Order: sequence, then C-alpha cells, then structure tokens
Amino acid sequence: MKKINKSMSALLALVLTASLTAACGQTKEAPQQAAKPDAATSGATKPEAKPQEAPSQKFVLNFGHVLSESDPYHAGYLSWAKNVSERTKGALEIKVYPNSQLGVEEDIIKQIKDGKSLGYNTDSARMSSFIPEMAVMNAPYFVDSLDEVIKLNDTPTVKAWKEKLEKEHKIKILSFNWVQGFRHMVMNKPAKTPEDLKGSRIRTPGAPIWQESIRAVGATPVALPFGEIYSGIQKGTIDGADNVYNSTLNSKLFEVTKYVNETKHILLINFAIVSADFFNSLPADYQQILMEESDKAAIETSKKIEQITGESKKKLIENGMKIVEVDMNAYKAAGEKAYEVLKLNDIRQQLYTEMGKK
Repeated sequence: MKKINKSMSALLALVLTASLTAACGQTKEAPQQAAKPDAATSGATKPEAKPQEAPSQKFVLNFGHVLSESDPYHAGYLSWAKNVSERTKGALEIKVYPNSQLGVEEDIIKQIKDGKSLGYNTDSARMSSFIPEMAVMNAPYFVDSLDEVIKLNDTPTVKAWKEKLEKEHKIKILSFNWVQGFRHMVMNKPAKTPEDLKGSRIRTPGAPIWQESIRAVGATPVALPFGEIYSGIQKGTIDGADNVYNSTLNSKLFEVTKYVNETKHILLINFAIVSADFFNSLPADYQQILMEESDKAAIETSKKIEQITGESKKKLIENGMKIVEVDMNAYKAAGEKAYEVLKLNDIRQQLYTEMGKK
C-alpha cells in the first residue's frame, strides 16, 4: 500500500510539473500589446484619417438654359456639374438641360422662388422684376469687359442685392460672372446709325430694360422666347434680333439674316441662380462647393467665349453674312434714353463710384 501511495505521489508531481511548464510556455509565446499613449499628453503621432464613407443623402439639382448644346455655356455648365459631383463624391448631382427643355425661363424662375430643386441661367433684366435697380447691369453700354463684371461682385450695392434676393425672394445667385459677350443687331439690312433702325422689329426678352434698350437705339422691340427667333425672322414676325456672335452661329441665324450690325450695345451678363430653399437645405460644405465651382466655370467659360468669338465671326462671314461697322458714338448717345426712362442714372453712377470706373 505504501508503495502504491508513493507511486501516486510521484505521478501527481510529474503532472503538476508538466502543467506549469506548459503554462509558462504559453505566456512567453503570447503577443504583447503596446501601451496606448495618453490622449491628453501625446501629440507626436496623429492617427491616420479614415477614408470618407459614401454620403448617406443625395441631392439633385435640375439646371436649365436656353442655349444649344454646341454653345460654350452648355460645356461650361457641364464642367461645373462634373466638378461639383467629384468634390461631393456624387452626393450633389447637377443635371444640365439645354434648349429650354425645362420650360419657359419666367416659369422656371417662379418655380425656383417656390422652392423647387431647380436652377437656371438668367440675367439682371429678369431679376429687375424683384429689384428694379438691377436692370442697370443689362443697360446699354454699362460695362466694357469681363474684368469690370468681376469688379461688380465686390461692390456693396451688388452684395446687398444678392442678400435681398435670397432673403425676400428665395433666389440664390451662385455667380454672375457668366459673360456671354457683346450683343449686336442681327437682321436683313445694314444699320450704321440708330436712324437706320427706325421701323425695324427686333426680338428681345419682355423685361423692361431689354424693351427700353432696343427702343432707345431706334428699333421697335418685340418680346419673343429665344427659341422662336429663327422662325420669327423666317415668317416675318420680326426683322431681326440682338444677339451675340457665338449664339448667332450656333442658332444658324445666318440662314435667315444677312447682316450683323456691330453695335455692342450690351455686354450680356448672365446669372446662375438656384432656389434659396434648396441651397439652404444643403450641407454647408456643399453650398461652398456649389458656389466656388460655379464661379470657376463662369470665368473659364467667359474667357473661352472671348477667345472663340473671332472664330464665330469668321464662320458667319464664310456663311455669307456681312459685318457692318456702326457709328458707335451715335449708338452710345441714343442708349442714354434707356437710363432716363427707367431712372437708372443714379444707380449707374453709384456702381461706377464703387467700382472705381469713370
């Protein structure tokens, strides 16, 4: 019995020794975790930023204009849409509709005021129905270059107009640096002086500043949608239109008119507008991106238009059109009547002073 007990004791001792040895081996092989730095005291190494997750909410803006798909404006707005989509990782999508596909401009502006997720390429003439003094920006011979238009952005008066449009009329101006170029009288007869325009029916938008500008330089204004210019001339409803070179070419007006009377009576400043309600529903960083990219695309497009206007003019000549040099002093003097009729002289002088323009 004693022998059995001794044997059992020896066996138990052997088992315990093996267990302890195994346990010690496991402790050595187990990986050790590095001590975490104290968040309050450690600033030497910052953790890597996690990649942004796909946005949980998507926004869609339907944006329209009256111009053709071949117009530089359309390419400019497509570039804007692409850049916004890339910077928001697809969370803010802009769908661009040319050729008045969204409807009549005035109707779209009403829907924008009502808060729809819409935007449009428009001008100060339309905005003057809300702030009458804004009409001055589309008045005859108001500004002479893109640089002067850019200066307008920084004037206290224009900043106040933007704020008023947004707060009182629910219209957000993203950028008005979309400069389409100088407008000329496109028609079937030469008009070297305002006297030569007497009796001519010239298509123009219905806003008062457009109407008075055409009337001031001697013609009879006829309000028609942009898309009806070609057929209006063809049918004899109108005798011509005031238009820029690139649009005259892209609209193929050389097929129904013979002359471009180079009056340069308006440097056409366009606005990219959206619903203020839609704009304010966006995250703050998306708002900033939308405005930054609109302004960037606007200036790039405006500079491109300056570069290709000469090409458009050349192509119109190749298609049989004749360019008429006009008596610019006579046209400028005639254009002053629009300022008088609409009482825009004071606001013009105020803006000139703020711009440093004499």
